[in-house]
Amino acid sequence: MPASPGAAHEPLVRFVGVQKTYDGVHLVVRQLDLDIHRGEFLTLLGPSGSGKTTALMMLAGFESPTAGEVLLDGKPITRTPPHQRQFGMVFQNYALFPHLTVGENVAYPLTVRKIAGDERARRVQRALEMVRLTGMAQRYPSQLSGGQQQRVALARALVFEPQLVLMDEPLGALDKQLREHMQIELKELHRQLGVTFVFVTHDQDEALTMSDRVAVFNDGVIQQLDRVETMYERPANRFVAGFIGDSTVLEGKRGQNGAIEIAGGQALAGTPVDAGSAGAAVHACIRPERIVLHGHLNGANTLPAQVASVIYYGDHLRLMCTLAATQSPATVKLPLSGGAAPRVGDAVWLEFPEAYLRLYQP
Repeated sequence: MPASPGAAHEPLVRFVGVQKTYDGVHLVVRQLDLDIHRGEFLTLLGPSGSGKTTALMMLAGFESPTAGEVLLDGKPITRTPPHQRQFGMVFQNYALFPHLTVGENVAYPLTVRKIAGDERARRVQRALEMVRLTGMAQRYPSQLSGGQQQRVALARALVFEPQLVLMDEPLGALDKQLREHMQIELKELHRQLGVTFVFVTHDQDEALTMSDRVAVFNDGVIQQLDRVETMYERPANRFVAGFIGDSTVLEGKRGQNGAIEIAGGQALAGTPVDAGSAGAAVHACIRPERIVLHGHLNGANTLPAQVASVIYYGDHLRLMCTLAATQSPATVKLPLSGGAAPRVGDAVWLEFPEAYLRLYQP
C-alpha cells in the first residue's frame, strides 16, 4: 500500500504527554511532548537528574512511562518489549561480550534474529568497514583500545540495519582527544547512513558539535528544543543561556525599552527574552566572543573594566575582566590577531552589543 502524502513528513517517534515517576511522588519526567524526525541527529542534553536518560530508556523500552504514550511511525510502542522495537543501542560502558571475538560481538544481533550464515558474514564485514575495523574480526575486546571497543559497539548497533540508533553517553569513558575524534566520526557516519540517531550527553560541546537539533532538559522538562545555531545564539531562558556554552552575566533591574540598569545607574540596551516588567530583577547574558574590547571609551553600551587575567588557549586569548564591585567578572574571548595583547592590570572598556545582550528573569 502506498504511503499517504504526508507520511514522509510525519515524525518517526513521538512522545505524547509522557511522565515518569519511580516513587509515585516525584516526577523524573514531567510532561514530555517530543517529535523525533526521520534521519536527524537529535541530542538529549542536560545535567544529571534532568530526565534525559530516563526519556531515552523509555524510548528503548527499558523503562515504562507512568503516563502518556510513545509512538513509532504513528503506532503505540509503550508496551512493546525492547527486543521487539528493533532499535540499535550503544552504552557508555560498551557492553561487549569479553568471551566473544569482535566479529562474534557484531554478529550477535543477527544471530538472535536467525539471519543465515552467509548473509550474517556479509553484514558483519560491512559493519566493520563502516567503523574502520576491517581485519579485526578475530580479535577480542581486551585486545582493543577504548576507541576501538566503542566502534565495535557501534557496529553491533548498526549491523541489523535499524531505523533508529540510541546512544547513552557513548563517548564518556574516552579521553578528550579520542572523544573529539569519535564525535567527528559519528557525525560523518550519520551523514553517510541517514539513520536516525538519538544521543544522550551532559557535555555541551559534544551536543553542539554533533547534533542537528538539541533538546535541553532540566528538572524533567525540555527547556528548549532547537537547531544548534539557534540554541547557542538565542537561548530561550536563563537556564539554557547558562548551560549551553560560556556566558558573561550582568545583574541589574529591568529598565525602559529593553534595557538593563546596573548599579550606579548605567543602562545597557539589550534584547528582552523573558525579562519581566520594568523594575524587576534581570540578568543580561552575552557570549564571550561577542564582547568587544576597547582601550578607551568607544560608543554606547560600554562599561569600564580592568584585566584580571590573560589565559592563552592556543587559538585565542581568554581574558577575565573585573567590573564594578557588584558584578561578577566578565569573560572576553579574543582572537590571536598578532597585535599587542592586553596585560594584567590594564584599564579597558568593554562593549556589549545590543543584538547579543539578552535579558532574562533570574
